[in-house]
Amino acid sequence: MVSILPLKLTDATAHMRGKKLVGPVSLTLAPTGFTMVIGPNGAGKTTLLRLMHGLQRCTGGEVVWAVPATQARDRQGFVFQSPIMMRRKVADSLAYPLRLRGMGKAAALEKVAQCAGNFGLSELLESWAPMLSGGEKQKLSLARALITEPEILFLDEPCANLDGRATREIESILRQVQARGTRLVMSTHNMGQAKRLADDVIFMLGGKVHEHAESEGFFEASSTPEAKAFINGDIVE
Repeated sequence: MVSILPLKLTDATAHMRGKKLVGPVSLTLAPTGFTMVIGPNGAGKTTLLRLMHGLQRCTGGEVVWAVPATQARDRQGFVFQSPIMMRRKVADSLAYPLRLRGMGKAAALEKVAQCAGNFGLSELLESWAPMLSGGEKQKLSLARALITEPEILFLDEPCANLDGRATREIESILRQVQARGTRLVMSTHNMGQAKRLADDVIFMLGGKVHEHAESEGFFEASSTPEAKAFINGDIVE
């Protein structure tokens, strides 16, 4: 199967109600790696993820996959900061995207059981999804996004509302997911998390990509004073 990556943005912009939210942005996402998107509140991190994924309409420039957009759409996933729970049991929630793609019930349930084991959800399959804890909901969101085996997964601050233990569990899952070959692009406000997970970093400021560099070089010797200030915990506007 031909890869949907790299993803190339060329002078891509996003507007809403006449206001520019992001852009122009030009960057390329390589076929492998873990990209962390950081920046102050309002910098455009979430909009950039949505623009790349297709949830946000591109109003100028281009967002181009290595295959036609219709093919790329079915081979990517998105995890939101606040988990969206279906009013179903955990097992049914996991089976839903598989059934939408035409998988038979027996095959779907078999895959659900395997996926639940990978995410530590086996004991919760008969629980109602809306009644789970915050960490359990986020694990379910991850499992549901990954059960279709997407080539790339976008995550919008998935650990923002979690405690340390739940964050550690999610990070462990993400490392395993990356090791299995899934391309990851994730926004975060947590510099420790960015340092632990990132292969490369996109620093957003004012709706634009202010800096894009490999993780080690970015955190040790950022090329702009704004990025250095942000890393140091200073207020950047």
